[in-house]
Amino acid sequence: MGDYEEEMYKLKSCLAKEFEIKDLGNLKYFLGIEVAWSRKGIFVSQRKYVLDLLKETEILKCKLADTPMDHTNKLGTMEGSAPIDKGRYQRLFMNNPTEEHMNAVFGIQQYLKMTLGKGLYFKKTSSYDIEIFSDADWVGSITNQRSTSRYCTYVWGNLVSWWSKKKSVVACSSTKVEFRAMTDNICEGIWLKRLLVELRIPIEKSMKMSCDNQAAISIAKNPIHHDRTKHVEIDHHFIKEKIEE
Repeated sequence: MGDYEEEMYKLKSCLAKEFEIKDLGNLKYFLGIEVAWSRKGIFVSQRKYVLDLLKETEILKCKLADTPMDHTNKLGTMEGSAPIDKGRYQRLFMNNPTEEHMNAVFGIQQYLKMTLGKGLYFKKTSSYDIEIFSDADWVGSITNQRSTSRYCTYVWGNLVSWWSKKKSVVACSSTKVEFRAMTDNICEGIWLKRLLVELRIPIEKSMKMSCDNQAAISIAKNPIHHDRTKHVEIDHHFIKEKIEE
């Protein structure tokens, strides 16, 4: 730990020569994030931020919800849906909210109130693994049949990045959208690995990637191509290359 403290002192000295700075000690609150320190790790949460949000939307006394949303509720542009007060909620709920969208957001706020004490815990560990998990739905949107892919990344057992995005085009198969999610996930893992190398943190083990689509896993392991895999050929070569590395 002494070497790190020495490097921190050098960095602060260099910054002080160029800028007017003040050492405030350990970080406690920054950009809506509360930080708690212990010998075993660091805990971050947004308790104050969520409370301020609930006060702003005047639902601080709302009921609690165990889950953020109903997975069976498919939102889209619904004709005949009752509009809501757009002037009041436009900043929060986009430009064309309906009663269904408002109820969905209200459910999220109920869940946030339920989980005020929850957050991310970054623990100290002796395991130096990088694990990446990808998933995707196929034609999940009821409006335009587009899919949504997502991934999350763990470094040394701690969740450090996550991402979910609706695709700009319609996928012809579940394998294609899963392959695209795997590709995005690998790119994130490579970026994190390079960041650790730049920070002079040794990476001794290969990254671990998990995917729940058996067809995508089989194609990633098998170099054989045929007409049904032409649409994922570029992603296939990229994933295969990284697996071999």
